Amino acid sequence: MPRAARPGGTLDLTQVSPRGRATSEMDSDLQQRLVALFQRTAATVPAYRAFLDSHGVDAASVVDGTGFARLPLVTKENYHQRYSLPQRCRDGDLGACDLIAVSSGSTGTPTFWPRSAADEAAATRRFEQVLVHGFDAAQRRTLAVVCFPLGTWVGGLYTLSCLRGLAAELAMTIVAPGNNKAEILRVVPELGSHFDQVVLFGYPPFLKDVIDTGLREGVDWSRYAVKLVCAGEVFSEQWRDLMGKRAGLDPVHDVAALYGTADGGVLGNETPLSVRTRRFLAEHPAAARELFGGQRLPTLMQYNPADRFFETVDGTLVFTADSGVPLIRYHLADDGGVIPHERMVEFCRAHGFEPDEETGPDLPFVFVFGRSIHAVSVFGANVYPETVSLGLERAEISEWVTGKFVLEAWEDADRNRLLRITVELGPDEANTVERTRLVANAVRDELVTHNSEYANYVPVERHVPHVELRPMGDPDYFPVGVKHRYTR
Repeated sequence: MPRAARPGGTLDLTQVSPRGRATSEMDSDLQQRLVALFQRTAATVPAYRAFLDSHGVDAASVVDGTGFARLPLVTKENYHQRYSLPQRCRDGDLGACDLIAVSSGSTGTPTFWPRSAADEAAATRRFEQVLVHGFDAAQRRTLAVVCFPLGTWVGGLYTLSCLRGLAAELAMTIVAPGNNKAEILRVVPELGSHFDQVVLFGYPPFLKDVIDTGLREGVDWSRYAVKLVCAGEVFSEQWRDLMGKRAGLDPVHDVAALYGTADGGVLGNETPLSVRTRRFLAEHPAAARELFGGQRLPTLMQYNPADRFFETVDGTLVFTADSGVPLIRYHLADDGGVIPHERMVEFCRAHGFEPDEETGPDLPFVFVFGRSIHAVSVFGANVYPETVSLGLERAEISEWVTGKFVLEAWEDADRNRLLRITVELGPDEANTVERTRLVANAVRDELVTHNSEYANYVPVERHVPHVELRPMGDPDYFPVGVKHRYTR
């Protein structure tokens, strides 16, 4: 039985100025496209029609950007968990979609996300921007190695599918060992010498493990002009520098993060411009706090409003996009915000940094802290994984840990509230009292320096966290083959 034609089309904003303005400041062309997508979704998606009815919204009354901005936010709880999967598709037809992926379930129960090949076009453009404009893949023969887990989970197959869409246009060949480290370390030395560069796609801690294991096994990564494309979590500039040193790559031009979700695909990506800007802000924390309004340094990326429309609501990100399950004002629960291109350039220049020295796309910026649920609270101070990572990335520590750890708010035998950090050792590395003390003091120093809540809320005598070192692959904290969670 032939597949039914997919009604409607993707949100087309290709003629819209990509400067990233608030909804109230949108030009009429963008307003019209957003309203048209909303109206089409309200008319053809049974679940969304019922959702609007439950909130007392008359779809016909939404005719401009002001009306659009008043629409209720869609979440997993009030929408995906309330309405059946087919009802969330256009015309209630799940069969009109080509592929179903599964989210990682970071907030609990995994969610199914159907999509069609047409939905991958926007994500493919983000990969293209990284590969072509960042890595010069149009001119250099490229081996793309997909190191995300394969199977129903979204990362591996989604990446593979988007890269297949680009391979015919670029001098690129793809191999997909997934997160099988032994297979990655087999195929790269075997195939890498036949290409001008090798690009590894994966989660940051896993790619670090691949690089470190390869070094122990005698792999000279610099032979293969390695590049890294990461997704899934925030990493520090120290981590980027560490990978540059170990893999023989340029931290600015050879490492790019993607902002990817199962819900909306790839929403944004790092560019050399955004990386240079973030590295400047990492060295000027007062300016970073002024710009981002927080203690942490977020991932900083650029995005194209032609593909995804972002809003900031109460310090969190909301986006609108067409897909197998169309999403109108979908609340990502990611802490972050949007900065127009002009404002970013003006801010940088006012603080002594000239961003235009590096050619970059004239696109708005999106910054992402990640989800606040991924923090733990001690004495009212939120402790975030990215700050703890700074301690583990110090030169005197990074050689014998993998970079993985678990944060817990813990009570000792006397019911004293403490920050507990369980750290994964590298293979065959010893668990010693001196190493435990070194990690505890390094993390304490980073927390006191970068987290004013921790420095002021937590009593000084409790600044040093309780640290436990565990062997690689510890089944209780670091099970092999499972997406790592930094908090519990």
